[in-house]
Formats: sequence, C-alpha cells, structure tokens
Amino acid sequence: MMTPTVKAILDKYESDNPGVKTNLARILMQGKLGGTGKLIILPVDQGFEHGPARSFAINPAAYDPHYHYQLAIDAGLSAYAAPLGMLEAGADTFAGQIPTILKLNSSNSWATQINQAVTGGVDDALRLGCSAIGFTIYPGADEVFDMMEEIKELSAEAKAVGIATVIWSYPRGGDLPKSGELALDVGAYAAHMATLLGAHIIKVKLPGDHIEQKDAKKSYEGTDWSKQSDRVAHVVQSCFAGRRIVVFSGGAAKGADAVYQDARDILAGGGNGSIIGRNTFQRPRHEALAMLDKLVRIYKGEE
Repeated sequence: MMTPTVKAILDKYESDNPGVKTNLARILMQGKLGGTGKLIILPVDQGFEHGPARSFAINPAAYDPHYHYQLAIDAGLSAYAAPLGMLEAGADTFAGQIPTILKLNSSNSWATQINQAVTGGVDDALRLGCSAIGFTIYPGADEVFDMMEEIKELSAEAKAVGIATVIWSYPRGGDLPKSGELALDVGAYAAHMATLLGAHIIKVKLPGDHIEQKDAKKSYEGTDWSKQSDRVAHVVQSCFAGRRIVVFSGGAAKGADAVYQDARDILAGGGNGSIIGRNTFQRPRHEALAMLDKLVRIYKGEE
C-alpha cells in the first residue's frame, strides 16, 4: 500500500503518466526503506569506467552479475542500476525481485574525450522490465551538449512508454579545473541542469564548501557552508526546491564511518538517499550487508 510520504513525492511530478508514476512508486516502495521517501540504490557500472580488475579483483565474487542482483535484494535496497550486459545476465533469474535501472551510456578509462557512448536503449529497458533508464552528463565538457540532446530524446521515449529517468550529473572538462569539480556552486548547478533536463531522479556527488565560479561567489557570501548537511540542503533546493528526488553518490572507496556520516548529512539536509557502489560491493559480502543495514537504520532515523 502506498504511503502518504510516497504519494506526496509522486504528486510533485505533474506531467507524468501513470506508467512513470508506477515505476517511481516501485522504487520508492521497495525494500527496507519502502514507503519512507528515502532510497538506497546499488549502481554497478564501474567495470565500464575503470575495468574489471580495478572494480572486482578485491572481491572476486563480484565478477558475477548475479552477485550484485542478490546483494541488492538481500540488503533490501530500492533498486539496482547497471549497463545492458550486466542486467541481461541476471534478468530472468531475478525478474520481479527488485526494480532495475538500465544505464544507457558509458565511457572507459582510455578515452581522451570527456564523453560517453550510448550503449543501450529504451527498447532494452522495456524488454528487461526496468523501472528507469540511467544516463550520465558531464556539465562543463565540450561534448555535454551532445549528451543533453541524447538524453532529451531517450527520456522522451522512456516517458512515452512509462519508464522513469535518472540522470547522473558530474561536472568536469572545459574551463572547469579539477579543483572545481566538487565545488558547492558547481554541484548545485549540475544538479539543477539534470532537473531542467526532465530527470525524475538526480544523482550527484556530495559537494565541498569551495565556491569555484567567480560570478557565483557573491550569491554564496554571508553563509557558512562548512556543514555538509547545509550543502546537501542547497543541492536539494537547487532541484526545484525539493520537488525532485535527489540521491548522492558514495564516491571512491572510503572508511565505513565516513560512509555513515555522509548518510546522516544527506538525511539532515533533506536528500532522498544514497546511490552507493564501490563502498559496498568491494567489501566482503557480510561486511557489505552489515554496512547497508546500518545505512537503512540511519535513513529511518534509528541511529
């Protein structure tokens, strides 16, 4: 039964058809956080981005796509996101057990352009029973306008057949220095762009307190941005004042305490949750399940 919290979230998606809202509800009602308005999603696209050994050698069981499906199900997560081949490899075994998100574009670690190739389609998402498509844009990159046009077409096609859209928005390239990729103003701008592109769920990195853009500095003066929860709140504010679902990536592997603190700050700042890959599947299964269980309790306000 849909909770008032989930209904209130869905009511903010005013243009969407019942199919899209059903698929958003599937994600929001799934697993241990079902009905709370909070999400934890397992993304496993790192094999494309970093290579199999860098992604899975530390936990060899993770070479098997079934491992990730089962981890997401056993941990009671909200959804599992992966590229085409990964989802196809377990689509029948795990059909109907967890909402899936088909990641439609990918890069690799040798590419010199800051860009991604389209590696799946909405027809694949339909065939595999996915609740959403996922797509990465790189605000700042010279190729970002091509990426925006690609997701405009793919998102329109997905919405027409009742499938939701998740946009990963990671600033890099162009005139943006490496030091500015995690700046607060840049992260909020990137999140806002994903919202403007029609994403139902926006995925961004947790920003630091640095302000990168010279023309934006005045807008941020007079406020203390040292608390991560306040920075989360600003990113949420930038996504139509909280009218869109915003989740934050776990980033590179880090200590468990840092992962838990991030979740507490996301909760305090009004974010909708975590989309956390390497920090879970690169740990032994029992450690990953314990970590994810604790994250669930944090998002429920239980610790």
